[in-house]
Amino acid sequence: MKYKAPGKCPVCGERLAITRLGCPKCFTIIEGDFQPCEFCRLPEQDLEFIKVFIKCRGNIKDVEKEMGISYPTVRNKLDSVIKGLGYEVSSKELIKENEDKGAARNEILDQLSNGEISPKEATERIKNL
Repeated sequence: MKYKAPGKCPVCGERLAITRLGCPKCFTIIEGDFQPCEFCRLPEQDLEFIKVFIKCRGNIKDVEKEMGISYPTVRNKLDSVIKGLGYEVSSKELIKENEDKGAARNEILDQLSNGEISPKEATERIKNL
């Protein structure tokens, strides 16, 4: 069984550098300072999200259905991947995202008060926002 290489130092949290590569067949060892794959440093949950996102061709509605999560949750996961790759999420996008979360939360609470969903389901949906 092969393990995924850690992306961050367990002591200080800094990004780890790849300094040694080895061939499992002939045992050749190469040492240096190698550039790791940007995606390899992402947590497993972000990689799973990326797979679903690509499978759905970036269609957020399809990602919602595939993963069984709300629109704001899809946006949060996408923002997490964007940040994990070292890019910034604009403040305008963050404001829109917070508005979307508030609207989704209100919709869940309306469904709860109308008896359309159970308190347990409402709690779970709000947690997933």
